[in-house]
Amino acid sequence: MNALYNEGKAACFAWRYRDAARLQRHALRLLGQASDPKDIELRIRILINLAYIDAEVRTFGVGVAHLRTADGLVDALPDETMRSDFRAMIEGQHGVMLMRVRRLEEAIDLLNDAVAIGEHALAAGRRRHSSLVVDLINSGIVNSMAGHVAAARRHYARAATVIDKALLDATPDERPWLITQAVVIQYNLCELEIRVGDIPAALRHFEETSRRFREIDPGPLANLRAHQAEALLIAGLAEEAAKHLDEAIPELRRHDDRKDLAEAQMFRAAAALMDGDPQTARRIAAAARRGFLRRGSEAWAALASLTGLRAEVSMALDRGRVPVTLPDKALALADELAGHKLVDEATAAGLLAVRLLLRRHAVDSAAEILGRVRALRRVAPIDHRMLWRLCRAELAEARGDYRGALHQADLGLVELGRVRDRMGGLELVCGTAVHGRELGTLAIRLVLERNQPASRLFVWSERTRAQAYRYEPAAPIDNPVLAERVEEYRHLSQMVRGAVLTGEPRRELLARHAALEREVMRLGWRDTPWGKPRPIAALKEVAGRLGERVLISFVVSGAELVAVAVADGRARQVTLGSAADATAAARELHADLDAMSPDRLPAPLVAAVSQSARTRAARLDEQLLVPLRRIIADREVVIVPTGALYAVAWGVLPSLRGRPVVVAPSATAWFAAEGQAGRTGHTVLVGGPGLPAAVGEVGRLCEYHPGAELIDGDRATVAAVLAALDGAELAHVAAHGVHEPENALFSYLELVDGALYAHEMTRLRNPPQHVVLAACELALSRIRPGDEALGFAGALLAAGGRTVTAAVSRVGDEAAATAMADYHARLADGVAPAVALAEATAIDPLRRPFVVLGASPRASGSISRW
Repeated sequence: MNALYNEGKAACFAWRYRDAARLQRHALRLLGQASDPKDIELRIRILINLAYIDAEVRTFGVGVAHLRTADGLVDALPDETMRSDFRAMIEGQHGVMLMRVRRLEEAIDLLNDAVAIGEHALAAGRRRHSSLVVDLINSGIVNSMAGHVAAARRHYARAATVIDKALLDATPDERPWLITQAVVIQYNLCELEIRVGDIPAALRHFEETSRRFREIDPGPLANLRAHQAEALLIAGLAEEAAKHLDEAIPELRRHDDRKDLAEAQMFRAAAALMDGDPQTARRIAAAARRGFLRRGSEAWAALASLTGLRAEVSMALDRGRVPVTLPDKALALADELAGHKLVDEATAAGLLAVRLLLRRHAVDSAAEILGRVRALRRVAPIDHRMLWRLCRAELAEARGDYRGALHQADLGLVELGRVRDRMGGLELVCGTAVHGRELGTLAIRLVLERNQPASRLFVWSERTRAQAYRYEPAAPIDNPVLAERVEEYRHLSQMVRGAVLTGEPRRELLARHAALEREVMRLGWRDTPWGKPRPIAALKEVAGRLGERVLISFVVSGAELVAVAVADGRARQVTLGSAADATAAARELHADLDAMSPDRLPAPLVAAVSQSARTRAARLDEQLLVPLRRIIADREVVIVPTGALYAVAWGVLPSLRGRPVVVAPSATAWFAAEGQAGRTGHTVLVGGPGLPAAVGEVGRLCEYHPGAELIDGDRATVAAVLAALDGAELAHVAAHGVHEPENALFSYLELVDGALYAHEMTRLRNPPQHVVLAACELALSRIRPGDEALGFAGALLAAGGRTVTAAVSRVGDEAAATAMADYHARLADGVAPAVALAEATAIDPLRRPFVVLGASPRASGSISRW
């Protein structure tokens, strides 16, 4: 019977609740109604364990009934000390069960009592460290959930101290359990850091906890992945969170872990909502709610209802039709959440009601509700804080107080900036933009509707776009584990591609490949900030640095496309018509350029596609540039695109053919790159494998760069190329490349021994100042909310590079070779990159869809001549 109890307890710790319940019930049946004290003691232990299991897989009430039965048996024990210990265990378990259904204050009281009893027993010399450790950890968890951060840290620290002391004289049987509890503390610190908003610290703890659990017990890993997804959602990485959850949910189903399954479903609904799929979010949130209710977790069910409500509100606002009953539904849920002491969540539901009432023009009702909604706590999630600011801004707008509305948007974006400044990775910095999307949209719309000066639109567009490029990156941290995982990922990628070509089974390979990709990403997220934030560039600063050039920043507001043109020291605003029309034209032009990229195409096909491309280029030119003709005049141009305009080969447009053009993610990014101090360094010429002679023989470029370091053939390995690139002034890379839209930092260049990833380029201590990507479309980016453009070229710029020259469409080998020869000849003569590319591409713009990204500093002499 003891063996059955221990086996059942181990199954419970491993989240195998069905097995655990079966074993514990079998042990109870074997015990019968035995009256021997040792049998009573064992029966109490079994009931305490079974109480937790049944509260998880059946209902809270069933679990409490087991505790009452156990408490009734305690009086039959002959020893007072034992009776006291068991009552502490019962109180502690009751506290945990209350915590799991979010009756937090009751749980805190019971667990505090259990901790006090345990501390007294330990001080008296009784060996009760195991119970005390459990009660301290659980007290830390419930205080964390209740927002009592200092108390939670105190309990975790005390638990760690008790474990350390216990390990000094622990028996061989005790050591594994104590080590496991130390890992559990690490896991709970993940949750605590999420609650205080320190996402880098949370992710660091998650990574360490995952590693240690893999070593001692893989059972909790599915639950760990689900909560890791929660951190990713706070960082705005909805797709990455969804991938974690889609792996964890089937595993939780297999374990019959209903509570954690429902919680994972709730996170998955939030990921769908953040990813713009409110219908899926509503459906999954309803499933999570049903799962919580089946086990009597009414507070958790209310949380799932909040996610479902947010989905309903999103759909109603998108349609522009708010059902009359929906605000009342939100207010009822706010009351329900408040009844469960879920303060921040109740506030969020109330704020959703405010937005709905404002959309129904019930301004006074919305103001009254906003006035009595409780202020958010310091530890409230960032999306709740942004919602609070958004409601205040929308109310101010409804009252005609446009200055007040913009003030709220300003305060919200400042607060979001403080969160972003703490992020420890490029994807994390980019992802946070999603939380400020609606505030930024509101601010831009108000500036346009109120006919504010173009200078105001310039400022707000800079505040809401491409913030990842606003940082001066910190020096990368050496991480041998990360380097090892990247190498493993590189090798596995080659195996996957080989399996695809040969038709071999690859399910297991793909699963490992996906898991390793996520691990590489997580390891790349450091616990120190990505870099030092630079201030938003002022209009006067940008205008001064432009000189005789013009900067054109494209902005979308609703269905309208607008340009802010900065020239001659001032900004001017020009309306350009339908954003949808511009997007369609840009995509059609991109498709035409892709279609005509092969070197050998039938003449009739070339003629037909060329005519289509010229027509679409003219149409795009007519919409985007002709209205700006007087401002542009004969100036060089800096373009800040938006959305699909990132994929435009600007030299193809009639107004820009032969004109120097630089494409930058924001005016601030351009200003910073243009102002970088120049660096004299070496030139690197890299030739990757499998390229035709025309483009692959990079040695020909030595004619323009004598003394350049040439790496080609078998020498073009990842390690050799990375070493050569570090500190280079100019690097020309001719290699096959792939843009990965789903995970932009895994876009790569193909070298002799595998892929060189954008992720690795961000970890160079001194990225090349000027990189030329000759044989691939690696100027492409994945555009995230806030025009956060991520891709191979973008990673180079964000990591500290100054200029990237690359193609935004496919380009033929011969066309690439001749374009690059012309380009380097001009660079060698001391011409600035944008001027050199304009001259090189004007010869045949449709076949040479290259752009200069970042900046094009004026050259003062020849480059890299030794």
